Amino acid sequence: MSGKEGNGESSTCSALSQGSGGFRKRKHDNFPHGQRREEKENVNPSSAVMTSFKSFQLELDTRHDKYERLVKLSRDITIESKRTIFLLHRFTSAPNGEEILSESEVKLDAVRRKIKQVAQELVGEDMYQFHRAISPGLQEYVEAVSFQYFIKTRSLISVEEINKQLVFTAEDRGETANTTSNSHEKPAGTWSLKVTPVDYLLGVADLTGELMRLCISSVGNGDIDTPFELSQFLRQIYDGFTFIGNTGPYEVSKKLYTLKQSLAKVENACYTLKVRGSEIPKHMLADVFSTKTEMIDQEEGLP
Repeated sequence: MSGKEGNGESSTCSALSQGSGGFRKRKHDNFPHGQRREEKENVNPSSAVMTSFKSFQLELDTRHDKYERLVKLSRDITIESKRTIFLLHRFTSAPNGEEILSESEVKLDAVRRKIKQVAQELVGEDMYQFHRAISPGLQEYVEAVSFQYFIKTRSLISVEEINKQLVFTAEDRGETANTTSNSHEKPAGTWSLKVTPVDYLLGVADLTGELMRLCISSVGNGDIDTPFELSQFLRQIYDGFTFIGNTGPYEVSKKLYTLKQSLAKVENACYTLKVRGSEIPKHMLADVFSTKTEMIDQEEGLP
């Protein structure tokens, strides 16, 4: 080894050994700690720069707190909407379906009161800045509302009809006083919240899974007509989603696969009813469909 190479290695080792852990010291580490402490003490807290940063801190903390409150409200909306959907699935087996629909309307009113709190939180705000916080709850609400609407009318509710139900007034003073909003603005009159087209499409895509379950439960209760109605209805929804194709948001195209699976299961149920319906006793039809559904899931690789 030459002398130059030896000198290069020794200088490198000495440079690495200057810092702790074998790393080179940073430039500001050469300054005495006492000097840096004195610089911090000399900062004027009432200066224009410090005042600006304190206002930025307050604004960011307020926005973060609002976002967290909206996440909690969205979680409550999701839970109550799911409970409404579970209740509506009892419609086919209940002796009095009108009672189920009335009870579901009470539950949806409670969900809308939660959405009213969301609307109050978003007064004076850009909704799209908080959209990720409230989107899961709105999708679940669309699924519950559209499921109830289909049971009543055998048709699909429009996004305009949903948004009409999300216009609120200040008739309940106690509820307005107990709002979770800490904003200084005091809205008066009405509040409204609009479901975005993407949230509507995602909610309708989730609806198809509930309609598939409704089809199976209807057959188990001896209802032979409902599966054929559901098959036509789901085919129309699927055709509508195919018009969107890959031009829509990623979440919509992602749910198209699940929609296709739900349609295949309903069409398989209709095929079994048409071909073998007279051979299989009614009380065994639901078991046959459940077995065929498991076979389809295994062929598609679904869990």
